[in-house]
Amino acid sequence: MDHLNEKTIQSTSIYKGRIIDLQIDEVELPNGKTSKREIVKHPGAVAIIPITKEGNIILVRQFRKALEKTIIEIPAGKLDEGEAPLMCAKRELAEETGYQSSELEFLLSFYTSPGFADEIIHLYVASGLSEGTTNRDEDEFLDVMEVTLEEAEAMVGDQQIHDAKTAYAIQYLRMKEWTKDQD
Repeated sequence: MDHLNEKTIQSTSIYKGRIIDLQIDEVELPNGKTSKREIVKHPGAVAIIPITKEGNIILVRQFRKALEKTIIEIPAGKLDEGEAPLMCAKRELAEETGYQSSELEFLLSFYTSPGFADEIIHLYVASGLSEGTTNRDEDEFLDVMEVTLEEAEAMVGDQQIHDAKTAYAIQYLRMKEWTKDQD
């Protein structure tokens, strides 16, 4: 597969932000020509599929400025510098939903937009949930909701849910028949 690699000739940072950094890389293509790549650097994130003892899924509804609308998602959040994904998953679950989990199981990791970003999301299933209190960031406002897997699938079908990580998580649950085994 080395014949597909692009060699970085030069990398120029153009923006450093709180959540993302932007850079432009000049690359040598496999055919020897050069091109530029605009790249979004992201520290990574976690997403959590909280499943109640009844087998329902906890979702959050929140306004997303980039889309200028409110969408429905599984709880998720950015990794802090040096933070392990498991610790981030515990923190984000509690912060966004108020739930604690006695069992967090890592499922898989996936890239969100590999054409221009290096963001990776580590996906977990949370079970053994107990209610607690939320501890949201000062600029974070959301509603918590509980739905069945069938309701979540219908929400994907009619585009009430059109967030990729959430649709992916719901499909994963269906594929594994996860919620039926919760007792």
